Amino acid sequence: MAQDSSEGRYFSADSIHSGLEPANGYVDLDTPQSMMETFIFAARGEDWNTAAYTLDLSNVDPELQAKMGPVLAKRLYEVTERSMWLDWGGLPDRPDAMLANASNKNPMAGEPRRGIRLMVLELDRRPVSIRIVRVKPGDADPVWVFSSETVDNILAMHEIYGPTAFERSLPGFLQKRAFWTLAVWEVIALPLILIGAVLAAALAYRGLTEVQQRQPTRIGTRIIDVIKMPVALLVCVGTFSLVKTMLFTFSGAVNTFLSPLQSALFVIALALTAVRIVDAILDRVVRQNMDELTGSGSASERDLYTNISAARRVAIVIAFLLGIALVLIQINAFQTLGFSLLASAGVIGLVFAFAARAILANIMSSLQIALAKSARIGDVVVFDGEWAYVEKINFTYVQLRSWDNRRVIVPVSDFVSKPFENWTKQDEKLIKTVVLKLDHRADVDKLRDAFQSFVDESEDVIEKDQASVLMIGQDETGVMVRFMASAEDPSSGWSMACRLREEMMKEVVKLEAEYSQTPAEHPSYLPREREIIVGEFGARKQAAE
Repeated sequence: MAQDSSEGRYFSADSIHSGLEPANGYVDLDTPQSMMETFIFAARGEDWNTAAYTLDLSNVDPELQAKMGPVLAKRLYEVTERSMWLDWGGLPDRPDAMLANASNKNPMAGEPRRGIRLMVLELDRRPVSIRIVRVKPGDADPVWVFSSETVDNILAMHEIYGPTAFERSLPGFLQKRAFWTLAVWEVIALPLILIGAVLAAALAYRGLTEVQQRQPTRIGTRIIDVIKMPVALLVCVGTFSLVKTMLFTFSGAVNTFLSPLQSALFVIALALTAVRIVDAILDRVVRQNMDELTGSGSASERDLYTNISAARRVAIVIAFLLGIALVLIQINAFQTLGFSLLASAGVIGLVFAFAARAILANIMSSLQIALAKSARIGDVVVFDGEWAYVEKINFTYVQLRSWDNRRVIVPVSDFVSKPFENWTKQDEKLIKTVVLKLDHRADVDKLRDAFQSFVDESEDVIEKDQASVLMIGQDETGVMVRFMASAEDPSSGWSMACRLREEMMKEVVKLEAEYSQTPAEHPSYLPREREIIVGEFGARKQAAE
């Protein structure tokens, strides 16, 4: 086939179907749309000789065209019915196939075309196209036909995308059209295959339940429990896909819907299985080692568990993107119908994106925590006045475990946007303080002696030479004395501070008792504001009487 260089609007050939017998029906090959109508209507009426006039048979010996033409037309129709959903709106009804209504950003806008690609199929690890082209046979007017390259690949495409041996063995009435583009056998087979896939999934779920009950370890039981549902989904999709591939080749309308759905469900099932296994292991390990994670010297372990949690979230995002890409490839998103479907779904996509903006904000915040490590699993934080451990960092929330074993669920976006204290970000060592309010006459040196004894005898006080007692303030009611000591980590620091407060109060009460017995010899330690007010009230009452 040679290209006509004078006009560049069609291809030239000596003859395209000179060996065919006269057509039984009406043949209109002037435009892409009328050519496809001729092909479809003739094929549905099983007038294969007329359908053969839509093929460029220039590569077929004219003596064989009368015999091969109808056979090739029938097989091409079976291939297109099972692999292609024809977008009639994308077929121009003009002889030059010009895109009259296309955007000016389209490079083909306003330009005549001599070829249109309808579909790309994978054949022997190489892509092949189903194309229609405009051909000028000899001195006749140009016509639109399936290209000679497409005709050359019909037999090879039919082996893969044509009816299976099982379909050909079905009775004739089952192969007839029921409605839309579906044959009778498709209407029957689809629900039967779906029921079989659901039964296979139920058996897989039950089998995993029995295995779970026989597990000797709790972690094994937990893993099987969390993967039962995604594995059942995987079995369901796998069974449906296997039966469909081995026994049937559904029509293009069904495949256009089923292929991307199968791919999406496969990705979802595999991602859920992997993620839930990681979740079960991570949750089990964190729960068992939370005390160690919150102790001193465990920064590397906190980093490890946080990195695993971050890798889990990144893997989910990658799996999600790969799933979308796979679905787009399955529907040929940037060709004909697939692109039209995406374009028509654009407004719906914007509506869903707007509705899911809070979820997206939480996901991005979760990734921000994972990268910046502002909080790690096992870190001790103070958030909104709550002293807690970071137990989980998920996509949409952070789970905190308070000191009394309550779980505080915080949206990730709130956790990132509000300030919080991280007591184990750089160093677990913590300075704890206890502040007591004492009388102005209190002898702080005696309290320093008691405090020093406490420091020397306490193993959980570190950097003993840095411990100190300071008078940090005073007002009309008394003075504020601060006792300050360092602890190895927040947990032991809390216990140490409580014991320090208790010991100092015991010492204050002891010294106060000595004052009560001999006020002239011992100073007061507890503030006297209440006693003064009561005394003044009594004096005023006596004066009034």
